[in-house]
Amino acid sequence: MNFGFFKHFIILSFACLGFAAGVGQGQAQSRSLFLEFGQATFTPTGWAEFCARYKGDCEKSRGRLGEIVSSDTNVALIDRVNKQVNHAIKPLSDADHWREIDRWDYAEDGSGDCEDYALVKRKLLLAAGFPQSALLMTVVRDENMDGHAVLTVRTDRGDLVLDNMSDQLRLWFRTPYRFVKIQSQQDPNQWVAIGTAITRPQIVSR
Repeated sequence: MNFGFFKHFIILSFACLGFAAGVGQGQAQSRSLFLEFGQATFTPTGWAEFCARYKGDCEKSRGRLGEIVSSDTNVALIDRVNKQVNHAIKPLSDADHWREIDRWDYAEDGSGDCEDYALVKRKLLLAAGFPQSALLMTVVRDENMDGHAVLTVRTDRGDLVLDNMSDQLRLWFRTPYRFVKIQSQQDPNQWVAIGTAITRPQIVSR
């Protein structure tokens, strides 16, 4: 992929930040901070077609499975990528952009919809050295029960949601969404349903 105007996003030195959702060290042991992965489910057609075009970006990583350490530097980088991608891409529906109902692609021309924002964020964070197993494309339903895509970043202090609808990094249960399915950590081409978290409902308020 030619990053084009995205190449300036990967800047590895930032001012220190904390989680916007205010996660304390004592909370890190609570599994309510993490989405509960369920049974295998259907792969979104958009992802399958994306992988037919970008096979190299869909290969299973041989790296160690794990979570991102939530150091100030790492969180600052994630926050910076989320904000810069949100501001760089012009929102445009697939119908207007591609004359297709649903197409997942990189916003190389500067326009795209929700999954395109998430794909660019995933690409940039992979390039910055974060593990594939912690950068998970996710399908949710919004407040109107419409389909929506975000990037879930699995850290040792909880699952963060990177969303084109918000510049704020939020733990999953601080979003207004109902979580439907997510990429498996073991293989990006395997998707799993998202079950009810241990202490949090699937539908939560801001």
